[in-house]
Parts: sequence; C-alpha cells; structure tokens
Amino acid sequence: MSTLYIRLPSKAAADSAPHVIDLSCHFALAADNGVIEREGVSMLSHLVDPITQAQRVVLLLAASDVNLLHVKVPPMSAARLKAALPNLIEDQLISDPAECVIVAGPASEGLRTVAVVNRVWLDLLLKVLLELGARQVAAVPAQLCLPYEPGKVTAAVGELNDDIDVTIRFSEEEGMGLAIVPDQHDTIVHDVVQTLGSVVPEAPVSLYVQASSVAAYQAELTDSALAERCTVFPDSWTHWASGAKGSSFNLMAGLGMAAGPGFNWNQWRWPLRIAAAVVIVNLLGLNVEWWRLKHEASSLRSGMIQTFKLTYPKEPVTANPVAQMRGKIAQAQHDAGQSAPDDFTALAAGFGEVWTNVLQGSKTPSIAALEYADRSLLVRLKTDGTAPTAQMKTALASHNLSLTEQKAGEWLIRSAK
Repeated sequence: MSTLYIRLPSKAAADSAPHVIDLSCHFALAADNGVIEREGVSMLSHLVDPITQAQRVVLLLAASDVNLLHVKVPPMSAARLKAALPNLIEDQLISDPAECVIVAGPASEGLRTVAVVNRVWLDLLLKVLLELGARQVAAVPAQLCLPYEPGKVTAAVGELNDDIDVTIRFSEEEGMGLAIVPDQHDTIVHDVVQTLGSVVPEAPVSLYVQASSVAAYQAELTDSALAERCTVFPDSWTHWASGAKGSSFNLMAGLGMAAGPGFNWNQWRWPLRIAAAVVIVNLLGLNVEWWRLKHEASSLRSGMIQTFKLTYPKEPVTANPVAQMRGKIAQAQHDAGQSAPDDFTALAAGFGEVWTNVLQGSKTPSIAALEYADRSLLVRLKTDGTAPTAQMKTALASHNLSLTEQKAGEWLIRSAK
C-alpha cells in the first residue's frame, strides 16, 4: 500500500498564498517497504497523480501549528476523555477549545500528551485533499516525526521559498516549531544557528538541513556556541516517513476521519460501469421481449375471437374464447350423435372392456355401483376380493383412460384426452 507524505509549511506561510491548493510543500511517495519512489517540492494542485495513486495521504503538519501539551488525566473511558479534554486544557490555550481539534496520545505515568491544532485549518486541508482524489487522509505533528535519541535534541530546518521553519524534538512526546524571518537571505544560516542555540542551551543537537546547505551550516557552527555539541546531517525523507508511520497521533481522528484503510472504489469504477451497462441492456432486452410476446398474445386472442364470431355470430364472446369454442364443438358433436371421450357412454364402455380383459378367469371383487358426475366415472367395488388396481391402471392407459384410487374400493375413471 503506497503512502504519500506531504510536509506542509506553517499556516502563517499559507495565508500568503492565494488559495490552499496553490500552497507549495515537500512531498514523497513511499512504497509498502518504505522505499521512497518519488519526492520533491510542488504545489498541492500539481499532486493529483500521486494523491490518486497513493492508498493513503499523510500530512506532516508544521510544528508551529501543533501545540503539544502534557496533562494529568485520571483513568477514564475514551468517550469521557474526549468530552473532558477541552476543559482540562482550556487554561493552557489562548484560543477557544471549540475552535481546535484536540487529540490525546497514550497515557504514560498518569500523564497524556495532547495535540492541539486549529480546526478550520485542518478541515480546509482535508476538504482540499479529498477534492484532489485522496482516499484516506491522516495528519501527524511534524515535530514527533523527527528521529528521537534519549539525551539528545533533534532539529530540522525546512526552507520553502522565503519561509524558514525550524522543527525541534526535545523528547519522545515533546517538541515545538519556530518560524524564522531573516533580515536578508544571506543571514538565514546565521539566524537559524543563533535561534537554535537560544532554544537548546545545553543538550547535544542533531541538526538536519538540505544537502546543499550542510557545508554552510558546518561553517557557521565553527564560531558558534553550538560548535562542540551540534552535528549536521543532510535531511532525508526516510526518517520523516518512518517517524510519521510510527506516530501515535492522527489529528484527522478529531474530525471524524478513520485511520484504518478504506475501500478503494476507484479500481472498481470501470467494472461497476460495465456491470451497470450489462444490467441496463438485459433489462431493455427483457422489456422488448415482453412487449413482443404481449403483442403476439394479443394478436392470437384477437384471431381466436374473430374466428369464434365468424363461426357463432349470435353468441357473445366470454373471457375465455378457447374454452367456449371447445364447448361449442363438444355440443355440436353430441348433437350429431358423436360421444365425447368423457361422456358416460365412452367411459363406461372403455372401463367395461378393460375390466373384462384384465379380470377374466380370476377371483375379483364385484362392482357395487357406477356413478357419473363431473365428466368422471366413479366405480365402487364390493369387498369380496382383491382389486387389481395396478393392472387396471396399465390397461386403462392404453385406452386413453386414467384411474385414481379415491380410497379402498373406490376408483375414479377419467378421460386422458
């Protein structure tokens, strides 16, 4: 899962830009194994490709924009802690807690490190990144992304146009940021070294600067009070990415953004479109076929009604012209002396013939009664023998008759035509 890291300048520097999307920033695209695939400096509006390519975007907020406070907090649930935090840190803030995003880190010896950032600024960054195609956004304090060595202070100088940010990490959960405005461009190195010496008067310092500026800082440190306790290193995205990955803070959680991986709908965009197109085509095909069959059925019905009217012009057409025509044909055959397959005469004759052939010379029950109703012949047998039901069914089938045993000693004979 590739991750895009964006190291932002301070909010004060961003205020000078026409819009946040025009803000210049350092960025790096890292692969799953942490290898930096691409890095550089660009405006946010030009980072559409890496933003959409990355599974996750991590913002390294300028240290000067994030206050890290240490608060003594009694044991309580996460929900109660979230509700209590604004009151616990209110006396340490200049602004209204309602205007800030407040996120607490893990507890250590009864203390919690609380990160505080301006809500409007963070919300604006989130909206811009989502509009640019980010799938997931996290935000961490830049000062806690610097390498940490016990007993040492780590600092980094960020230069972007005329904006100079110094990020300092004092301990595992403590850091700060300083924005430096030099009188002249040639005094940048001098001003940074002087400021760093004032902020860190005693501890050893590991200073990370641009590779092209390492010699200049080493030369400046020669005549400085920091000369014996400050070591200069070329800055690299490797330690920034590693620190951001291991950070326990995600300030976007204060805006409701989940830190876990989200489902990538972009890669399913075309399959979903194709599936939708297939469904639409099939629905159209089904509707066309339904209309065709409906038209065919209507034509057949119209034809049958027309035939019936031509044959029986004086008869009103009912809802089922087919059954009406069959009834008329049967009636005509009856009037002409022809019996229907389900008339009493036909059923009785067929049954009698089969009865005689199957039961000839065997001890069989006698017939108690024959009843004709609903175009069926009901045969009741006496209980003076064994009824050969199976043989009768087979024999009757050859005469287009069916036998159904209603109960013991009762057969129902019907025409199979």
